[in-house]
Amino acid sequence: MRGLLVVNPAATTTTERVRDVLVTALSADVAVETVITKGRGHAAELGQRASETGVDVVIALGGDGTVNEVVNGLLHGGPRPDAPALAVVPGGSTNVFARALGYSASPVEATGELLANLRDGRTRLVGLGHARWAGEARWFTFCAGMGLDAEVVGRVERRRSGGRPNSAGLFLRSAVARYGRGIGRDRVGINLELEAGPEIPRTAAETQDGAEESAATPDREVTVAIVCNAVPWTYLGGMPVRACPEASFDTGLDLLGLRRARLSSLLRTTGQMLAGDRGPHGRNVVLEHDLTRIRMTAAPTAPFQMDGEYLGEHAEVELTAHPQALRVIAAV
Repeated sequence: MRGLLVVNPAATTTTERVRDVLVTALSADVAVETVITKGRGHAAELGQRASETGVDVVIALGGDGTVNEVVNGLLHGGPRPDAPALAVVPGGSTNVFARALGYSASPVEATGELLANLRDGRTRLVGLGHARWAGEARWFTFCAGMGLDAEVVGRVERRRSGGRPNSAGLFLRSAVARYGRGIGRDRVGINLELEAGPEIPRTAAETQDGAEESAATPDREVTVAIVCNAVPWTYLGGMPVRACPEASFDTGLDLLGLRRARLSSLLRTTGQMLAGDRGPHGRNVVLEHDLTRIRMTAAPTAPFQMDGEYLGEHAEVELTAHPQALRVIAAV
């Protein structure tokens, strides 16, 4: 078996020790080549090269950003049944994709789990999301968002570029700073156009106390739109944040929208996302499951993020679900 190990040395918890342990362990079963990424975009180039040169498995050692790049390289020409499988060892701060596949947060423990999965031939196909905006197109693995959550992601990135380590505290401080600017005074409405199947365009359904109302509600404008392809949406410290509790790699895309961004509403919804499996509910909540297409438009623009990477402000973004798009090494 031929393997390519892609290592992001700048990821939060990636260390030379973890890399060396992983290389040594893999070498017993895999003819592995190790490449250290040199900057943004390099992991995508390596993924594309692997897809064109007969590599059997690509192992990404890094955070969710590294995984996203590798996936976009592997699928640069679209999903292929003969594309290399993807394996992930967590090396970032949250590692949502790796943990959604059942891996431990510890890179050492995850290495042992990965080796067992490789030896036993445990693989599965996962669905992914695909986004188009402003002439660009990219895959995402577990989440995308437009509005407040994307703006907070952008603030976190700017603070990290100034040397601050990524952490739950940094995310919370960035969110508080954003709210201090006055969300209600400068919020941008995001219009949603949703499809649950090739022939069923529909508006967002409002949930109140767990009861779903008409799927054709006339109010389709939200101030926050979070799209999930897996559970959880993210982690706050060690706690999973379940924005869309039914999201799965085996179904289409799920959406959480918040109609208003008042402090009381945000605090209530955040508590619901942390509390358990039920997830967000109430008059302020728009929750949809298993969508095939999501079109989000804003006037003039709204912040946008995918897999925790800030991608600027845009007027329109279209997301589509692609079932069984990628083979991964995983037991779940």
